[in-house]
Amino acid sequence: MNNKRMMVVSLFISIAIILSYVERLIPTPYLVAGAKLGLANIITITTLCLLDRKSTILILTLRIILVAALFAGFSGFLYSFTGGFLAYLGMSLMLFINFKEVSLIGVSVVGATLHSFGQVLVASLLFNNMVILSYLPMLLFTSIITGIFIGMVANHLVPRLKKANIIQN
Repeated sequence: MNNKRMMVVSLFISIAIILSYVERLIPTPYLVAGAKLGLANIITITTLCLLDRKSTILILTLRIILVAALFAGFSGFLYSFTGGFLAYLGMSLMLFINFKEVSLIGVSVVGATLHSFGQVLVASLLFNNMVILSYLPMLLFTSIITGIFIGMVANHLVPRLKKANIIQN
């Protein structure tokens, strides 16, 4: 990894950590416990579009580890790791297949729903209670809304970063 690429990766990790922290400051509605905007996913989608897969995985992994160490603890790590990597796989697959009809909003919705699925799955396994899966429809509905929002942000951010030409693959 050259110096410029390392600087860009470090910058994206830092921004993702800051977005995670800012998100913790936003009060969450009690209607859907555990629902979050997923602001750090803006970085995951953006880096999927601008960087190679290896750099995106590095950014995602370090963000999850550092945010867990700083704010969330081990259980937060388990939820974030599972949800984050399921989201990464789904979004990466959507971009790899390159559906012409699917924008970054659609990619983001896929990522958000898979992230929620991963978190509910971890909760079901941790608490050894499959009834927790019944919470999934409500969380998936919220994921669609937040996925649309995050996708809209990415739709505006990615072309501007490409135009700024700060990243060359």
